[in-house]
Amino acid sequence: MILPGSTVRVNDGRSIYNGYQGFVQRISGDRAAVLFEGGNWDKLVTLPLKTLKEA
Repeated sequence: MILPGSTVRVNDGRSIYNGYQGFVQRISGDRAAVLFEGGNWDKLVTLPLKTLKEA
């Protein structure tokens, strides 16, 4: 079950974020806002829940 605060990995071959791991910030309907952190950048991206799996 994916909840805010969960660590997830993107599992969507069509997405440029495929394979990235991030933290769920919030969930709204069938989409989740996922925070990706990497060195000197942070990115908050909204993705469909069906493309995420728990890491």
